[in-house]
Amino acid sequence: MPSGGGAVSARTVAGIDCGTNSIRLVMFRVDGGEVRELAREVRLARLGQGVDATGEFHPDALARTFAIFDEFRALIDAQGGAELRVVATSAARDVTNRAEFERGARERLGVDVEIISGEEEARLSSQGVLSGVEAESPSLVIDIGGGSTELVLLHGREVAHAVSLNVGAVRIHERFFRADPPTPDEISAARAWAGEQIDNADINFAEVATAIGVAGTVTSFAARKLGLLRYERDQIHETLLTRDDIVACSDHWLATSTDDIALEPCMHPLRAQVIGAGAIILDELSRRVPGGSILVSETDILDGVALSMLH
Repeated sequence: MPSGGGAVSARTVAGIDCGTNSIRLVMFRVDGGEVRELAREVRLARLGQGVDATGEFHPDALARTFAIFDEFRALIDAQGGAELRVVATSAARDVTNRAEFERGARERLGVDVEIISGEEEARLSSQGVLSGVEAESPSLVIDIGGGSTELVLLHGREVAHAVSLNVGAVRIHERFFRADPPTPDEISAARAWAGEQIDNADINFAEVATAIGVAGTVTSFAARKLGLLRYERDQIHETLLTRDDIVACSDHWLATSTDDIALEPCMHPLRAQVIGAGAIILDELSRRVPGGSILVSETDILDGVALSMLH
């Protein structure tokens, strides 16, 4: 791992990423330049519930999120404490009652939550990916979230272009889907809208040698492809999703009810509600990438947040 100015011995750092759909924690202990992972946890909170329609956090979403903060604080304390960085992304950028969220986070975690820009989200995501994946350049990092999708074009380890699109799994689900499963007309409208946003992202997809996908939508595709009965991070990391894999999973989830999807291995009920919408985004991106394949990375913005404190 690059030192970037030198890591201090015997430090423990933790990062929390508050996404539109999930809240995640990672902890690293650094001693003499060696980095050891102490904990990695993910909880589905659906923080962005209703945000696209109402412009504010729903009380139930805040209650779920604050309960997770309490749990994560206890996990950090059990490891003897840590230097902590907490970031929030798309959902928190959009709301009118952000102060209530920020106050609740500080009361439970003891630090201010950073509401980061789409550009900072893209930078941290690419840093996290590069900490765990070697890929042919130019590479495109694809981070599909609940409220937004980040696209980062990398030449080697340098960011050539980064963009944050207001296209996410929760946003598409709440904006377009009324039936369960969605109707062909709903799917068509969602595809057209997502495709239009992607085509206006100013990304030259033709030059991409490797497309790298991160976060829950993409890892759910990998878990289904591999037929995992329980989530196994090491197996999912660096799984290659072919174009056929992506089409097959997308078609399945878009034709299946939420209740039935929730019964599938490795599928959280809150993910089941929006996986079809996330599948549309991944499918539309796959259509534009040469060859249509996506390499799955389990290192992402969460790693970037924690590792940013070591440099």
